[in-house]
Formats: sequence, C-alpha cells, structure tokens
Amino acid sequence: MKLLKTVWVLKCDVRKFFASIDHEVLIKIINKYILDKQIIWLLSVIINSFHAKEKNVGLPLGNLTSQLFVNIYMNEFDQFMKHKIKAKYYIRYADDFVILSHDKGWFESLLPQIRFFLYEKLKIELHPKKVSIESIASGVDFLGWVHFSNYRVLRTVTKRRIFRGIQDKNAKQETVQSYLGLISHGNSMKLKQKIEDFICKIETENSSDNN
Repeated sequence: MKLLKTVWVLKCDVRKFFASIDHEVLIKIINKYILDKQIIWLLSVIINSFHAKEKNVGLPLGNLTSQLFVNIYMNEFDQFMKHKIKAKYYIRYADDFVILSHDKGWFESLLPQIRFFLYEKLKIELHPKKVSIESIASGVDFLGWVHFSNYRVLRTVTKRRIFRGIQDKNAKQETVQSYLGLISHGNSMKLKQKIEDFICKIETENSSDNN
C-alpha cells in the first residue's frame, strides 16, 4: 500500500500592497509591453494622479485601473516563481499567494529568495504576520475559504458576516441570493439549510411584529 505524502502549503501576502506600489517601477514594467508613447503618457498620468503617504507610491483601492495595474506589477513575480524558482504548484490572487509542495524544508529556503525579489525588483515586502506554512490536511485559509484536499468550507468569520447581513437588511431577496451564490462554490449544504432556517425565523418574527 502506497503511503500518501503530506502536502504543505506556504501562504503569504504583501504588506500594504496597494499603498506600496511604486509608480516608477510600474511604468517601467508597462514600457516593456507597450510601444505607443501616447498610451504610456496617458497611463502615467493615471498612475501618478494618486499617491499614498509617500509621493509616487500607491494606487487607489477599488479602481478598475488599479486591479489591472497590480496584476501587471505582480506578473513579474509570477514569472520569477514559474521560470526561476520553477514552482509547479503556485497560485496568486492580487497580493495573496500560495505554493504547494511535499517538501516543507524547501519553503524555508525559498522564503529568503521571495523576500529578496519582492523588495529588490518591486519595492514591496511580505506581511510578517501573514506568512505561514501549513499542511493541507489541517485546512488552509485562502481567499475567504478554508481549503482541504478534496473539499472547502466558508471560514467562520465570513459565516458570521452573512448572518449579520441577513438580519441587518431584513433578509431582502437580492441579499439572500448573493449569499447563496457565494456559498454554492464550496461544500455548504448544512450552511445553506441554516441560512434558510434563519430567514424563516426572521420572517416569522417580522410577521408577528406586524400583527
């Protein structure tokens, strides 16, 4: 009988990501892909129209252009991870990323290389309190879900937010449907039933109050 190896997950995110994007570095990266100088000028105006505490640093949260720019920015890191480090199982969303491996020791040697690349090439840093090495069997909290080897569940804080949202908004249909749509992406039959029961309870209470 073949024994299954433990799958380890290195999970990281970038400290103050949007507020740390360096305008000069971003424009330099864009220049590698776009030759039209007028487009470069326009993008530079957009990028330089905002800065955080430090001049020429930072992008506004929520802007559609910011979502595009940070992916262009972090593509440099993607290429580093895939071609230099040759990480086979690497996943990134914005500044959150995970790497999977059977070799836990490899992660410990990999972290200094990651930190060096991010700081030297992109002028950003890993969040010191959001770097962890966990086994997939213990559950990995990533992008709002706790992931296991063959299923995933919504994390507890998100569940609590859902029930508060339903109660605060008096269980409006569009609110409920958005929550049910969210939980449909995981293993959530029990949670769905709890939400439906909770809605029935609120509707019963509201009906009693109106009478």
